[in-house]
Amino acid sequence: MNADLSADWIRAHWPAPRGIHALTTTKGTNVGARHGQCVEAVVASRRLVQSATVGSTGHLQWLEQRHGNRCIRANAHSCGSQPEADAAWTNERGVGLAIQSADCVPVVLSSGNGRCIGAAHGGWRGLTGGVIESLMAAMCNGGSKPPLAAWIGPAIGPEAYEVGEDVHAAVRAATSRSLAGRFFRAADKPGKWRLDLFALTEWLLRQAGVERIACARICTWSNSHLYSHRRDGATGRMATVVWMDP
Repeated sequence: MNADLSADWIRAHWPAPRGIHALTTTKGTNVGARHGQCVEAVVASRRLVQSATVGSTGHLQWLEQRHGNRCIRANAHSCGSQPEADAAWTNERGVGLAIQSADCVPVVLSSGNGRCIGAAHGGWRGLTGGVIESLMAAMCNGGSKPPLAAWIGPAIGPEAYEVGEDVHAAVRAATSRSLAGRFFRAADKPGKWRLDLFALTEWLLRQAGVERIACARICTWSNSHLYSHRRDGATGRMATVVWMDP
C-alpha cells in the first residue's frame, strides 16, 4: 500500500475550529470488504487511513452501518470493535470517526468549542429516519457547544439519483410536502424523481440547529476516481474521517 495514494484524497474546507480536520478517501483506498474484495487489502487501506489521520498511536472508530439512526459514543476501547450504528461522536482526543460510503452522504460535525466531533452515514433511509437528529442529540447531551459546523462529503448527485414513490413519500413525510420542489425534480419516467441528497442533508442539518455548513456537492457517480454503487454495482467503499489534533 503506497502512502502517496493519500495525496489524491479530498480534504474538507469547512468552518470547523482550528485543530479539527476531515477528509474523504478516493478510489484505490478501499475500506469496505462487501463484495468479495481482498480482506488483506481492506485491512491495509484502513491502516493507511489511520496513519494519515489519527496516526499510529490513535484509534479509528469503524461502524457496521445499517441505514438506521443509531448513534454511539466512540472512545479508545470501543474502537476495538465495529458496532452496528450509522453515527458516532466523541470528545476524546486521539479517536477519529470513520464513515464508509459509495453514494450515500457522509456528514461530519464539530462543536463550536472544538472539543466534540461527530459523523453520520446518510442514505435516504437514514436521513428520513432521523440519523442526523440522533447524532445532534448525542453530541449536545455530551457537552457540545454551538455554533456547530458541518461538512457534507461526496455523494451521488441529483442528475444521477433517480428514485421511486417510496423514497419520494419518505422524504415528504420527514420534511414537508411544500418542500418537495426543493429536493426533487421529475425524472423522464412516470412515477420517478431525481433526489438532491445534498439539499436534503443541508436542510435537515439546519433544522437540527447546525449553523455553519460546507458542501462542495461532489458527485460520486460522475467522478471516476470515487466509488459509486449505482454506477458500478459491486464496488468498494470510501472512508470519510473526522478527527481532532492530539
